[in-house]
Amino acid sequence: MPEAPPNPPPAPRLELICLRHGPTEWNRLKRLQGHHDEPLLAASRQQLDCLRVPERFENWHWYSSPLLRARETAQLLGLDAGVAAALIEMDWGDWEGQRISDLRLADPAGMAAMETQGLDLCPPNGESPRQVQQRLTQWAESLRSKGIGHAGALCHKGVIRALLAAACRWDMRGKAPRKLEYSCLQHFAWDGLQWHLQQSNVPLQSRRQR
Repeated sequence: MPEAPPNPPPAPRLELICLRHGPTEWNRLKRLQGHHDEPLLAASRQQLDCLRVPERFENWHWYSSPLLRARETAQLLGLDAGVAAALIEMDWGDWEGQRISDLRLADPAGMAAMETQGLDLCPPNGESPRQVQQRLTQWAESLRSKGIGHAGALCHKGVIRALLAAACRWDMRGKAPRKLEYSCLQHFAWDGLQWHLQQSNVPLQSRRQR
């Protein structure tokens, strides 16, 4: 009998380093940005231009959200990042451009009910954190299928919180299980079945440290 073909090697575990973009004017004003394409503040550009990711991550496969604030962050850090649509910020729908504090004042009962939904909170005409998790997992699995085991992502707070929730089995009700510094790198891993938090709050480095 002919020999059975060998089984293909298993896809590698994906190590994923995530970094939130630098602050924008809408961040300063505490407005929900969502898919609004806001550029970085001038002060953010100046700060990022003096920083780099740690050397051990520089040669990873880097990707950016398609939004300008993430692409600018990648460029200023000297990263050659391809655009990945899956990394776009959570869609805040009709809430885009508004502030959470104002939404709570306008409709206290309605907002209180919405905020108890945790992972399934979905702004009108928007997207829930659970839906963000689903697109991120599909993207991570596509990288694994290509044999990519190490990737970096310039993305958004909503994206990173969704990954934190998946990695820590957090339903996004109540306090987050880990305090993240969003000016730092967050190291996650996808093994094909589950997300894991490998290391939180890895600082960027000054160019002068090289």
